[in-house]
Amino acid sequence: MAAIPPQAPSDGPWDAIVIGGSAGAIDALNVLLPALPTGLRAAVIVVLHLPRDRRSLLVDIFRDRCALPVQEAEDQQPLQAGHLYFAPPDYHLLVDTGPRLALSIDPPVFFSRPSIDVLFHSAADCYGRRLLGVLLSGANEDGADGLAAIHAVGGHALVQAPATAFMAAMPEAALARTPALPALTLEEIAALFAQLPTHRPDSNPF
Repeated sequence: MAAIPPQAPSDGPWDAIVIGGSAGAIDALNVLLPALPTGLRAAVIVVLHLPRDRRSLLVDIFRDRCALPVQEAEDQQPLQAGHLYFAPPDYHLLVDTGPRLALSIDPPVFFSRPSIDVLFHSAADCYGRRLLGVLLSGANEDGADGLAAIHAVGGHALVQAPATAFMAAMPEAALARTPALPALTLEEIAALFAQLPTHRPDSNPF
């Protein structure tokens, strides 16, 4: 197994991992999500910018590629460790007290609903330093402020290295907002994911 890159945050475990992206992010997720191990101690929540007027295919795409159970998020759904949740089209996805997932029809942010910033801010409020945030390829500034919020509360935040992104604007905006963020290749992020702590097969994680 590859070692965690020295510039990557490595003092987990975390209770939740939030991931955001837009143009080019599905290809990035194809590298990252299969690296998440069975029995992961964290819940994983993903927001991608989606067309509002059609059904999301993300669960169909990733269900058979991931070791974790994959589902589209529902309003007031309790978060479970070792599960992967995708935001549905035309709803903001938030983390609420519980922790639970919540859906909102508040106005779009950076022309998008779901918004990465909305998820990241709410998760930072809920989890604080027990949160890992990852921002991937995309064509606007959504996620930069939310990733800064994760960093500010003592959580761990990183971006896909802009030179490796299909669209560099999103990670570049995050780095401009918070220059201290690590910028990692997809392979480096996947290596970090692969080494995240898990529950023993004979233990009850809940």
